[in-house]
Formats: sequence, structure tokens, C-alpha cells
Amino acid sequence: MLEAVRDRARPYFDDASPAHDWHHVQRVDRLAETLCERHPELADERVVRLAVYCHDVGRTKEDRGEIDDHATWGAREAERILGDCGADAATIERVQHCIRAHRYSNDVEPATLEAKLVSDADNLDALGAVGIARVFAYGGEIGDPIHDPAQSVEEDDTDAGATQYNHVHKKILDLPARMYTDVGRDLAADRAAFVREYVARFDDEVAGER
Repeated sequence: MLEAVRDRARPYFDDASPAHDWHHVQRVDRLAETLCERHPELADERVVRLAVYCHDVGRTKEDRGEIDDHATWGAREAERILGDCGADAATIERVQHCIRAHRYSNDVEPATLEAKLVSDADNLDALGAVGIARVFAYGGEIGDPIHDPAQSVEEDDTDAGATQYNHVHKKILDLPARMYTDVGRDLAADRAAFVREYVARFDDEVAGER
């Protein structure tokens, strides 16, 4: 079933943003495998991976303004994908919860270990070297400035950050506090340390000191 669902999900990403393309799904899948292997409590890895394949099937529609919430839409679409691939009702329900709960900005808290692992894996891909690359790729795509010295992080009252630099401070560096598992927190701490190192270098270069 894993391969069937993976193959069904793949075409949803044909025109995806580089920040949320199929490569993102593949990275999250590998991270989810690592989290499942290292977590002391046994999780249903099949549910985790099914949710990973489907978690962003609605992202392109949201980016185009066709839907408001890709997590809600994706959970509904996953029911059709999984049902067509032979999943039972219980599996579909568990996967749908993972998808609804994975999104950073919604109010659905993960209620199962599987949902926590999916959320952690997704958030980990927004940290570290890959996370920095995704911020600037997406920011460039939507036309946000890289950095504006006149728009300080402290005075920026937007939710996501008025610049890509501010987004790193307001959203990305907040991710370690949003991890649900110890293994996720460990990986997040390492990746966040790299982001902070990068930001320090960025600040030095902007100031003309390096």
C-alpha cells in the first residue's frame, strides 16, 4: 500500500513550489523513518509514512489561492487516495488526523504518537541548512525582500515576518519549542544551532564586518 499511495500522491506536486515540492516530501519521509527508529515507544510507521506522502497534497492549491487550508483539504483528499488504494477506515482516520495536525499555523494539536512524529519530521525539514534554503527559495518566489535593515525583527508586527530574514527569527527559530518528541527536540536543537550560526554570519556580513 505504501508504494501505491506514494505513486498516487506524487502527481499533486508536479507544479509545486521548490519549498514544498516532492523533494520536501522525500526528505520528511526520511526524517520520519529516523524518528520512528529512534523513538523509544513503538509507533505505527505505516500510518506515519502514509501521512507524510499525503500531508502536502493540497499545498499547491493553497499557494494558488484555490483553498484556505491545505491541511484540511489534504485530509479530505487523503481519504479518497487511501480508499482507492485499499486502506481500511481506521487507517484512513489515523492518517487524516496526522495531516490535519501537521500544519504549523492551525489549531489542531497532535493527539497520537504518529501525528507527533509527522509534525516533528515536517518541522525538522524547515530547520538547518535545508530550512534556510527553503526560506529563501519561497521568499524569492513570493517576492519578499531578503532583508531590510529598516524593518527590525522587534518592530515587525507581521505573523510570518516582513522579510525572509525576519521569517527566520519569527518562525524558523521558534520550531524547536514546537517539537513533540524527545528525539525530535534533539535533532531540532542541532539544526537550530546551525541556523543561529548562519544568522550571526549574516549579521556580520550585512554590517560589513566580514
